[in-house]
Amino acid sequence: MKLRINGEMTEVDVDASTPLLWVLREQLGLTGTKYSCGIGLCGSCTVLVDDQPVRACVMPVSAFTDANEITTIEGLSADSSHPLQRAWLELDVPQCGYCQSGMIMSAAALLKRKPRPSDSDIDAAITNICRCGTYNRVREGIHLAARIGKGGKA
Repeated sequence: MKLRINGEMTEVDVDASTPLLWVLREQLGLTGTKYSCGIGLCGSCTVLVDDQPVRACVMPVSAFTDANEITTIEGLSADSSHPLQRAWLELDVPQCGYCQSGMIMSAAALLKRKPRPSDSDIDAAITNICRCGTYNRVREGIHLAARIGKGGKA
């Protein structure tokens, strides 16, 4: 099966029912996408598929073709220069950090749709669970990333 992941065509030999999460982590070594709940609820496994957030733990690899663009946290930028990554570092958003790659990917999808989101836009779009409760810092980080993305400073 061929998949386009982080801009590169990749071939994997797995059972069609294998969740995308395990293909990313176990077959391709892209371990930034995290496993947590396993039922698509928490969002730690969020990746982008054609710029839309997808919970990779519940999506079988057979749901995707080489026409889909799958982006993982590793695909945002190789050097943490993406506005969200810069904002997260500037504001020290994570506490334990486990959920943060999924948070960032959900935020990336939001900023793609709404470059200047309101607090209510953020609340509606970021359904990921953070057990440390860093939601206020996540919101600040998204606002800062929106400013950075428009040429503002971190």
